Amino acid sequence: MAIVGEETPMSEGPSRTMPPEIDVLAAAELLRCGEPGSPFLLDCRTPDEHAIAAIGGATLIPMHELPARLSEIERYRGTTIIVHCHHGVRSLRVASWLRERGFPAVTSMAGGIDAWSLRVDPRVPRY
Repeated sequence: MAIVGEETPMSEGPSRTMPPEIDVLAAAELLRCGEPGSPFLLDCRTPDEHAIAAIGGATLIPMHELPARLSEIERYRGTTIIVHCHHGVRSLRVASWLRERGFPAVTSMAGGIDAWSLRVDPRVPRY
């Protein structure tokens, strides 16, 4: 798995921790598994951004709404959560915020949906 930034120990099982960031190819590989316990993909962009471009299967919870909507992702506390935004800045902040609240297996998708469009799925529009 290609990792961006400083690594955090990873172990097998639902309580594993993830590195602060992973690149889009690693994220795509994790999402491709499609097995029970597969990663939860969290889009922390705005609804307007989501209307322009979206990754299939992602759940939109804008960054500014996350504190009020945290209960919606509580069931994913023990699974891998991949957070994405446009370029990876907001998602890194959201991932850090979630880690502080006891979500050990959360990571940010470095480069965001823009890198996803360039390296994984060119059908996803760039903006």
